Amino acid sequence: MPSILSGRWPDEHHNWCYFIHDPENSPFRRLRWLRWLPKALTSRRIVRRHLTKVVKWALGFKGYFDLYNIPFHHIHLFDFTEKKSPLQPRGMNRGPNVFDLLVQKGVPYFVTDPSLSEPVNRDRLLADIEDERIDFAFQYWAGLDGLLHRVGNLSPEIDIKLTEYEKWISETMTAAKKHYREVNLFVFSDHGMANCDQHLDLRSQIDALGLRIGKDYNVVYDSTMARFWFFNDEAREKITHVLQGVPEGRIMPEDELRKFRAYFEDGRFGEIIFLVREGVLIVPSHMGERPIRAMHGYHPYDPQSYATLFSNTAAIPEDITHIPHIHRLMEKAMERTETTKSASSSVHALAA
Repeated sequence: MPSILSGRWPDEHHNWCYFIHDPENSPFRRLRWLRWLPKALTSRRIVRRHLTKVVKWALGFKGYFDLYNIPFHHIHLFDFTEKKSPLQPRGMNRGPNVFDLLVQKGVPYFVTDPSLSEPVNRDRLLADIEDERIDFAFQYWAGLDGLLHRVGNLSPEIDIKLTEYEKWISETMTAAKKHYREVNLFVFSDHGMANCDQHLDLRSQIDALGLRIGKDYNVVYDSTMARFWFFNDEAREKITHVLQGVPEGRIMPEDELRKFRAYFEDGRFGEIIFLVREGVLIVPSHMGERPIRAMHGYHPYDPQSYATLFSNTAAIPEDITHIPHIHRLMEKAMERTETTKSASSSVHALAA
């Protein structure tokens, strides 16, 4: 999503993985006392959800935030990279986003409020359209993502959800065409989703080495990646040797990370990044103790990694081939809105 909103790559905007090793700037030091609570309690998802809300409020985080399954024994070693909201102006870690551009150009716009439900956001957008308060809209529905994680991409529930979205989009278009002479619509996803049919307990293999987190190394076990930082050569050598023998994935080489614009000279997001094959789920992980049905975040060339893009315009330009390029479509739609409005004060356009 940050790449869509900014038109730039992870190595430019630095909004990539959420948790990173950075004890000097960790905002979580005050949470260490939670390590004394029983794991049977703190590992429960409902408990983590409530703690997440309290911590987000206390720390003043504005973007997406979740404690997930980060162990409280080591939480003081981590920083969180999305303290601001990419859905707001000045919301990127580096550089502007589409909302900065909208403010700069003085274009009235609608954007989803993630704290509200999908139907509420739908109705808020419809109200803005009917009152002609906006010329640009960015509506973000995350419900399909959550459903896919839970039931997988072959469940009949997916068709039901897509049918619901189709109805909402049709209602939005009908309303927009009543109030605006020109309506440009783009419907896109930010990633695909692969069913997880194989589970990998990578943590137990690393724990068996007898190395100590915080002294020898640190790690974040994401659902599809394990990201390591090393504090001595022994830890680097032992962990690298283990990872090279895990058939379910591989260490991403520097040249490939550079190719995909996810290489950071300072190792900010991990000095070694181990990526699993599509369909493999790292579990238990820092994202959760229990398996889920489907996941995204695999290699960009894997079959289920591709996103989708539809439009009511005549054709999508051939150079729109990667996630950050969607930003160009929003810029062009914004320019078209400005051109149309400047041509006649009685003509309205909506870029959604």
